Amino acid sequence: MDLVFYTDAIKILALFFSLVGSVLIGYGGVVAAIKVVLREVFRRPYSYNLIRREFTSKIVFGLEFFIASDVLTTLIAPTQEEIILLAVVVVIRTILGYFLARETVEYQLEP
Repeated sequence: MDLVFYTDAIKILALFFSLVGSVLIGYGGVVAAIKVVLREVFRRPYSYNLIRREFTSKIVFGLEFFIASDVLTTLIAPTQEEIILLAVVVVIRTILGYFLARETVEYQLEP
């Protein structure tokens, strides 16, 4: 009985982390799109580099929540295949996050 409770708790927590990651990335995309429209249509003083940097930071943060969700999901019943798949997904998301974060730093350096 205790094992079922922990399994359900981990599934709920993993789902929560996936939802948070999705909301962060979706929110960042909506805000970035609104700022682009405000810049183009209403000539607001938003910089594309600032918009891109803010959106990129939301993507990186959202990816970290997805990684946490994947790790929790694999904890439930880890088969060798699931562990290998998790490792590949984590490596891909970590590399993607690294390059997005590096890109964000480059945009901070530009005027």
